Amino acid sequence: MGGGGRMSDPPSGKKTAAEALKRAPHEKPPFTIGDLKKAIPAHCFEKSLVTSFRYLIQDLLMAYALYYVATNYIDQYLPSPLNYVAWAAYIAVQGCVLTGAWVVGHECDHDAFSNYNWINDLVGLVVHSSLLVPYFSWKISHRRHHANTQSLENDEVYVPRFKSNIRNYYKLLNNPPGRVLVWLTTLLIGFPLYLMFNVSGHKYERWTSHYDPHSPLYSDRERKEIIISDIAILAVIYGLYQLVLAKGFAWVFCVYGGPLLVVNGWFVLITILNHTHPSLPYYDSTEWDWLRGALCTVDRDYGILNKVFHNVCNAHVCHHIFSMIPHYHGLEATEAMKPILGEYYQYDGTPILKAMYREMKECIYVEKDEGETKGVYWYRSKF
Repeated sequence: MGGGGRMSDPPSGKKTAAEALKRAPHEKPPFTIGDLKKAIPAHCFEKSLVTSFRYLIQDLLMAYALYYVATNYIDQYLPSPLNYVAWAAYIAVQGCVLTGAWVVGHECDHDAFSNYNWINDLVGLVVHSSLLVPYFSWKISHRRHHANTQSLENDEVYVPRFKSNIRNYYKLLNNPPGRVLVWLTTLLIGFPLYLMFNVSGHKYERWTSHYDPHSPLYSDRERKEIIISDIAILAVIYGLYQLVLAKGFAWVFCVYGGPLLVVNGWFVLITILNHTHPSLPYYDSTEWDWLRGALCTVDRDYGILNKVFHNVCNAHVCHHIFSMIPHYHGLEATEAMKPILGEYYQYDGTPILKAMYREMKECIYVEKDEGETKGVYWYRSKF
């Protein structure tokens, strides 16, 4: 994990806390999306079916190798309690590897996997469903998030609270043990709760779920795709049920369930930290526009996991501006844009555990600056 603060170049040294929390520019940028696109080498926009499959197969082979070693050697050769330690290590490492596969599947959401829509959807459906994510349902809501990033009225997920909406129980949790508890709960069940009950998502007038074909998330023409997603999820659940009958719940949990919890935890952590930072503004409808919203993301440093996660964490700004760029070109495109982005490029190399605690402490609700008439909102922490 990196050390440092917000800067326009990769971290070469630590920054002070004040520099790390310096507010990002919120005025309309002096450049256009066209200027940024011209700065990026043309080949960065090219998608290679062979390269995309190479990364996916690489992840799957690594996952199989871990599975093979775990199921053939841990219980057979390690005495208790060393076998429990080995299973815990397997769950942690396998969860990271499968998060990489999740990221490659996520490329399909944005048609960045290949130039063929049917291949993108087929691969995305298989990969996401295997990890109990409804592919088309997620693809639709996730694209809406990309279309409305940092919009208080229209962003699809991680919509911040206003001070008036803070409930009393949250004030009780505004302390070190409470923040740790909130993080653990969020990482453990946050993603399933979002998919099932739209927890932390955009507020709709009625009950909303990614599994409901008639959810307000979707249009009439999209409902068949939601049904396909649900059928695929049910097929995976049925397969897991058969595995439980054959192998037992403990075996299925250790081999699949535990790593899946790690995948969900990493996904939630990555998305929260890429979009939550004391320096980032939110906009209401009077100020928001697409480019300013897309610029309100922050690249993070996860150390060696940057490669395992295919640079989705440290090239996230680029991903929000040009989501069709494949992950294997993300870093090059980021470097090409930096001279134009200038202060609009946000990077924070603060160690991840420290950043988790700081963001949970400092980013509780949003409000305007005192006397501010524009629709620009900043994170606050004082009740």
